[in-house]
Amino acid sequence: MAAGWRSTRLIAEAGRLAAAPPAPGPEGAPAIRAVTFFTVAAWRETPYFSDAERAALALTEAVTRIADRPDPVPDEIWDEAARHYDEAQLGALVLLIAEITVWNRINAATRQITGDWVERLIPVPPAAGRAA
Repeated sequence: MAAGWRSTRLIAEAGRLAAAPPAPGPEGAPAIRAVTFFTVAAWRETPYFSDAERAALALTEAVTRIADRPDPVPDEIWDEAARHYDEAQLGALVLLIAEITVWNRINAATRQITGDWVERLIPVPPAAGRAA
């Protein structure tokens, strides 16, 4: 139920962001629309992702959640990704998924915040005894 509530909230926010201009990407990279960034957690329920992006997100989810099922990366998921990406791109995608997963696990294990920008996105109440 909580996940559904979050998805609904993200989709509602996406409607507001859909009209926003794309944020500039790094030099040479395509711009990323805010609506796409903020709805990635609800990628199945939103219309903002291409079939190729959905295939990459499904592969990412399968690779990072290997303990959830006996066949962590089913052939259907791999085959759909292979339909959109060539062998070199799939290899790069798997390595990027693995790299991000390692950093997420290190940060979770050591309780590291990922950057000072997080506090600008998600208000963090001041700790007891710390000035606001």
